[in-house]
Formats: sequence, C-alpha cells, structure tokens
Amino acid sequence: MQKTQKQKVTDFLINNGVIIVMIILVIYTGLTTKNFLTPNNFLNLLANMSYRLVIALGISGCVITGGCDLSGGRMVGFGACLAGTLLQKQDYSGRFFKDGFMASITPMNPFVVLLLVMLICACFGAITGWFIAYLSVPPFISTLAMMEIIYGIGLIYTGATPLGGYITGYTIFSTGRFLGLSWLIWMAVGMSAITWFIYNMTRHGKYMYAIGGNVQAAEVAGVPVKITLLIIYAKASAFFAMAGFMLGAKAGGASINTGLSYEMEGIAACALGGVSVTGGRGKVSSAIVGVAVLELLKVALQFLGVDANAQYIAIGIVIFVAISLDIRKYVQKK
Repeated sequence: MQKTQKQKVTDFLINNGVIIVMIILVIYTGLTTKNFLTPNNFLNLLANMSYRLVIALGISGCVITGGCDLSGGRMVGFGACLAGTLLQKQDYSGRFFKDGFMASITPMNPFVVLLLVMLICACFGAITGWFIAYLSVPPFISTLAMMEIIYGIGLIYTGATPLGGYITGYTIFSTGRFLGLSWLIWMAVGMSAITWFIYNMTRHGKYMYAIGGNVQAAEVAGVPVKITLLIIYAKASAFFAMAGFMLGAKAGGASINTGLSYEMEGIAACALGGVSVTGGRGKVSSAIVGVAVLELLKVALQFLGVDANAQYIAIGIVIFVAISLDIRKYVQKK
C-alpha cells in the first residue's frame, strides 16, 4: 500500500526525531547563552569530535555486520600509552624509558609511531576477529575478553604510570593548524574519506553489507565471511589505536584509562546516526551525524548549566530513543 503524504511526513519526523530535537536544542542554546555559536567553540567541538569520529568509524564496520566491539575504549588507552612511551622528550624527568638500553634512544618519528601502534593494535583485533569468525564466539563475548586482556597488558607495560612530556612533533598534531583547522580534524577527515572508499568502492565493503544483511545468504553467494570478519575487527582496532594517538596528542598525556568507555559512545553514535544495530545498513555519514549529535548535546547541556552527572541521564535517554527508532524501522521492513 502506497503511503499518503501525511504518513510520509509522520515517518520522517519519527525516524529523524533525535536529530530534529538536537537542532532545536542547539538553536535554543545559541539564543539563550553567550559564546555558544562562536568560531572558537565550533573549532573546539570539531577537535573533540575528531578522535571520537575515528572510534565510531572503526566500530561501524562491526555494527554493520551485526556485531560490536567492547574492547574499543581499552584499545584507545593502550594505543595512547604505546605512542606516549615512544614520543617523550629525552630530557623529560618522568621519562618512561629512563633506565636500560631504551634510555639512550631518541624519540621516534611520530608518523612511524602512529603506523606501529596501529599495526600492533590491529594484531590484537585480528585475534578477536579470529575467535568470532572461526570459533563462532559471539562478538559481545570475544570483544569483552579482549577488553580485559588489553587492559591487563597495558597495566603490565606501563605499570599504571601516567605519561607526559611529549615532544613538539607529537603535540603539534593538536596545536598545529592547516587552513585554520587542527591537524586532528584533518586526520578525522582523511579517515572518513578512506572509510567511505572502503565501504563503497571495494569488494570488502560489499561483503561487509552482505554479511550484515544475511550471513547465511552471504556464505551461499560465495562471500568469504570468515576472513572478512577478521579484517573488520583488525581494522576497527587499528582505528582505535589512531584515536588513542590523537587523544594523547590533544591531552598532552595519557594513562591506561585514557579512552575508558569510549566504545560505548562510538556504538551510540553509530546508532544515533543511522547505522542499524540489526546489521546490514549504515554509512560513513551516519557515524559523522551520530558523533556530531552526541557532542552537540554535551556542549549544549554544559552551556545551559545542566549538572554534569545529569548529562549522562540525558545521553542515555537519547540512546534509548535512537535504538528504539532503529528497531521500529527494522520491524516495519519485516
């Protein structure tokens, strides 16, 4: 049965209700508070979105295939600590490698460190993906186990020591500008472009959507399900590592608890933007919209003077509504 114009409008309002309410909240906050709609606040918002977007992009592939990755936050912290230990000033009094043969080694090139950290974390992600793909361990359980493992490895590696004293070549990723925008923002833009290309222009992207739509049908159609899942989780961990690198540069320091629970925000952002938790649907733009909604909500509530603890309640309600709307669309299609 063809929908009437009224039904189409109603469906649009319901399906995009969270975003519409967010726009109204932003307008209200801008009209009732000072310094909200200013270039500086906008740039700060984009900088905060940058590493969160990279996390959401990494986790989106897992969600599109009907899975999740609960190790994301701990992987961010592990990546931040790995990068931090290799990029401290040689004369820093609290240098991590101040004894032994590593004490005489000069800080590495930040780009080399970024690639190294992404590779190491991707290996852990590949292990997670192997358990999911080849042993049929549910993603929830497999990534929960890796979350604990990577946290323990991080604690042993750092001794729970906070890190700081980074070289300028590292912190410039946050303080440096190109065309008026932080390098962190450009990194997020670059990762968004790469992810869009993977999702839309490669066989891997087509396989990913096929698995999320119907894994049994994908196997019958000849999709290499197991290796695709392994790659998806390895790629997600590499993205988390990059986010940790970015967060360390922005904060000027790190600890093993850096990025704690950021995987939840990543999953929430995906759901808010339209990456279906039932699998098979989602775009790069979905992750961008979801992260923007969450960050705008946080900033707006701060400017409106809402208690910091109450903000968690507001974010939780928004997530409840977004997931409910996503399930509603899935049920309607069935």
